[in-house]
Amino acid sequence: MRIAIDARELMGKPTGVGRYLASLLTEWAQLPAAAAHQFVLCAPGPLDHPCTQAPNVSVIFSPDGGTGQVPQGGSRPEGGRQGGTMWQQLTLPRLVRAAKADLVFAPAYSGPLAVRTPMVVSVHDVSFVAHPEWFSRREGLQRRVIGRWSARRATRILTFSDFSKREIVRAFGVDAGRVEVIYHGVTAFTGRAIDAQESAPARAPLILYAGSIFNRRHIPEVIDAFSRLADRHPGVRLELVGENRTLPFVDVTALIAASAVRDRIQARSYVSDAELAALYAAAAAFVFCSDYEGFGLTPLEALAAGIPIVVLDTEVTREIYGPAARYVSAPDPASIAAALEAVLFDADERARILRAAASVLGRYSWRESAQRTLQALLASV
Repeated sequence: MRIAIDARELMGKPTGVGRYLASLLTEWAQLPAAAAHQFVLCAPGPLDHPCTQAPNVSVIFSPDGGTGQVPQGGSRPEGGRQGGTMWQQLTLPRLVRAAKADLVFAPAYSGPLAVRTPMVVSVHDVSFVAHPEWFSRREGLQRRVIGRWSARRATRILTFSDFSKREIVRAFGVDAGRVEVIYHGVTAFTGRAIDAQESAPARAPLILYAGSIFNRRHIPEVIDAFSRLADRHPGVRLELVGENRTLPFVDVTALIAASAVRDRIQARSYVSDAELAALYAAAAAFVFCSDYEGFGLTPLEALAAGIPIVVLDTEVTREIYGPAARYVSAPDPASIAAALEAVLFDADERARILRAAASVLGRYSWRESAQRTLQALLASV
């Protein structure tokens, strides 16, 4: 089978969906069941990613809406990362036809509507329906319209939690039987084994946040909470990693500059996998206080690195992290500070979370995720 894949998210510096797709392709390169199939990555420009090097993976791209195939060694179009909705809806169908694909896999919420080829869509969450106030009027409307039509057009919809499945059925009015839950895997960024008996002083007192910065993830409250904690524990530091995508815009740089402990807070919009691994290796706690997620991958990566996590108490966090977390009932600075203090300095609480982590992490495997995703794709033709 020839499977055309919308590979826009592999361009530039992949995060989120890009890491999801890269993980699947990496596993498919090693799965005997995938060897008989061809994966054609369709993109607005050349792709330079290790996951594209497998013998049964090829790349075609057309940056300007044309129909021709550009050689993989061609130059990257000017203007940086390309490929928005216009490219997806107008150019991607042409690439799918050029690929002579039997199936289209759209891993990023929506797919090309003007194709007759069977299509599978991965919908990571429906925040744009559940919370339209988090998006600009134009972006929110665009996401809702194209997302809904893609879900109805798709032969099968993949998602990543039971919570997200219920949200998709409610938001798009699709039959629940067409929505399949396939948990993500978890990448172990360090080779360090989880030690449930480890005490806080054995590690640098670093608190880590990793993920795009949205309003729903309450970074201002995290900074405030850290300032309160730092008053009582002078050695503690905070590292924020993620692109600022807040709307309305929150000036995180200004918030840090206004903090009395600004010299102990660092914010970066992006780090390489090697740098992220180093941060996981150094961190003693991980904070991720989000109101709404479809899954929430980085806290699992933290658990895999032996780091206790602090998360907001929501339906999806209970499903994904189970007992392997310290939950806060509301995203207020005092509650977050108290939870961070507990996971940093209460040896019993650290041990409880890390003991629970082993069984929780056993539910998440990229190999199993790739196998089940491939099965879902093959069953959709």
